[in-house]
Amino acid sequence: MGIDFQGRVAIVTGAGGGLGRQHALALAQRGAKVLVNDLGGAVDGSGGTVTAAQAVVDEIRAAGGEALANGASVTDFAAVEAMVQQAIDAWGRVDILVNNAGILRDKSFAKMDMADFRLVVDVHLMGAANCCKAVWPHMVAQQYGRIVMTTSSTGLYGNFGQANYGAAKLAQVGLMQTLAIEGAKYNIHVNALAPTAATRMTEGLMPQEVLDALKPEAVVPAMLVLAHESAPSRTILCAGAGTFEAAHITLTQGIHLGIGADVPEQLAARLAEVTERAGEQVPQSGAAQGTNEVGKALAR
Repeated sequence: MGIDFQGRVAIVTGAGGGLGRQHALALAQRGAKVLVNDLGGAVDGSGGTVTAAQAVVDEIRAAGGEALANGASVTDFAAVEAMVQQAIDAWGRVDILVNNAGILRDKSFAKMDMADFRLVVDVHLMGAANCCKAVWPHMVAQQYGRIVMTTSSTGLYGNFGQANYGAAKLAQVGLMQTLAIEGAKYNIHVNALAPTAATRMTEGLMPQEVLDALKPEAVVPAMLVLAHESAPSRTILCAGAGTFEAAHITLTQGIHLGIGADVPEQLAARLAEVTERAGEQVPQSGAAQGTNEVGKALAR
């Protein structure tokens, strides 16, 4: 196999079922030792048992692989630190983190309770941040790491009834952007995966024919590419039904209007020029926006 994980140690969160389970099984099949994390709760995050994680561990072991189960909530930083230490104690390192854990509390924004908004952000965003923070010093020390965030088309492009989920998922992309910059000198690559897959979280949302095409297994190749030593960094890879795309956050060339009382009117009249996508760029850092703006100002 060209994409091999022999000698690597991976942590996959939310791996007791669905897409996370497929991630864990695939990494183990290709040689990784896998810590399978899952709170074991319902889709909305309620409840919890390590049974689901243990079942995946049993599958991996039955196939001849090495795995451990963990039932920590990714929202509990102390528990997440203990989870990472569990992998370190067993295998001496952590090479790969796949931030897959998530919940849904869908409702239109008008009807959404803010406690449900906060909880979804806490699980998806703070959960990913907690896991990244816990593995970071180990990856820095070993001068190697591969982190995969799980973003979503809802975060990238929006979806009715998922304001909380979309906000949290795009926030993971923002986290990826900066961690990739900060991790570069330590050979820590950070990427994001936007999967379209039929899982427990999507039951009842789509026709059965569509669900059959969107098998979680079809997303796994993208995760393997992003978790491998040959992975790029700062890539948003989209995957579903065997199709793969890349998403980009771009910056148009824009126009310089200066400062003046009529600039709002000028901007409104020329907005189409501002949003014109010819010559747009994918900035390598946030500073690129300022560089572009100041450059145009000084060129006047």
